[in-house]
Amino acid sequence: MRDYIEERAVEIGKYIVDYHATVRQTAKQFGISKSTVHKDVTERLVEINPVLAREARVILDINKSERHIRGGLATREKYQHN
Repeated sequence: MRDYIEERAVEIGKYIVDYHATVRQTAKQFGISKSTVHKDVTERLVEINPVLAREARVILDINKSERHIRGGLATREKYQHN
């Protein structure tokens, strides 16, 4: 694996853990796609730093379980201003 990809995967993992960031927020911060973020965390980071990968995965799983709530709140906010 190329060094810059490994470094990016570690940085992504740290960012997710430090900021409890979603995949979308992380992708926007690093200027990459959501697919790349997901692949970096679930495949690449596991080989490089399994402990960090586990920590990041826990946060992504929490975000995934809460996303329907955030979506509902965003919809409610959108229509309250009309």
